[in-house]
Amino acid sequence: MKQKNLKIILGTILTSILIIFTSCQQVPNSQTVTIRTAHSTWIEESFQTNIVNIGLEKLGYKVEEPKQIEYTAIYISIANGDLEYSTIYYQPSHEKFFEKAGGEEKLEAVGILTPDGIAGYQIDKKTADKYQITNIKELKNPEIAKLFDWDKNGKANLVGCNPGWACELNIDHHIEAYGLENTVEHSRGQYNILLVDAITRYKQGQPILYFAYNPHWISAILKPGKDVVWLEVPFTSLPDMRNITKKDTLLDGKNIGFSRTQQSIVANKKFLESNPVAKRWFELVEIPVADMNTESLRIKEGEDKEEDILRHAQEWIKNNQEKYNNWLEIAKKAAN
Repeated sequence: MKQKNLKIILGTILTSILIIFTSCQQVPNSQTVTIRTAHSTWIEESFQTNIVNIGLEKLGYKVEEPKQIEYTAIYISIANGDLEYSTIYYQPSHEKFFEKAGGEEKLEAVGILTPDGIAGYQIDKKTADKYQITNIKELKNPEIAKLFDWDKNGKANLVGCNPGWACELNIDHHIEAYGLENTVEHSRGQYNILLVDAITRYKQGQPILYFAYNPHWISAILKPGKDVVWLEVPFTSLPDMRNITKKDTLLDGKNIGFSRTQQSIVANKKFLESNPVAKRWFELVEIPVADMNTESLRIKEGEDKEEDILRHAQEWIKNNQEKYNNWLEIAKKAAN
């Protein structure tokens, strides 16, 4: 009887040890690891961050509430170890931020969170067809430029980017490179507010000219090919031309002046080395551009509170549950 009881006790102990060992093998040390992240004031990045963070929590990590700070500060904070990661690495436009913060010695780009982003200049199709405008160089003509002169100072108003964004520098560069200084001015400020003004003018039948990037809600409201058209540029020219050629700035045979972009996660290199499960998770998560456009439009239409965006992320996960669960299972295996 005693021998039987001893066997039962030993069996229970061995089973408990095996359970603990297996659990540790799935996500090593993740229960004690806290992950800190941040995104910019572009609130759509909260959607992506929530999708990534929910997965990290399911993998056993403790995730702090994301901070909201500017891009340059995010890169520096990750490099210094004050943050673990962010979803905001837009390539190639953020390469300078990446390098100035310490480059590959301190940072690492992981995965492709949102592929096939595009950017360029768009005008309303009605004006493009009426005046046969296909290339931004045609705005050198003062009469064409005046069509887009909203503030009546004799220059076309080109809706541009927030001060400090990489696209702000690219637009300024293009105005100079294409000889448009005398006929075009860069209207910079809060990008989304400027676009709402442009949409109002469009609905009133007025010509509009703006910088567009995708993913963004603008493409869900003013559809390329139907409401607006992309303008070509005379030649490819960007402030940093490393690894960029004309073929990188082509869209359906048109040179739109900006290279295709992809969004990745940027993370602290030491963190990734000690957390292979998190790294594998970062490599796997991918959100289609069309889904980002839809989310951007929902935010623009008023569902813009943190609880709204968290709900959107949870809905996206539910709608992609099988794929999401598969990513989680693959990430867990990185612990072995």
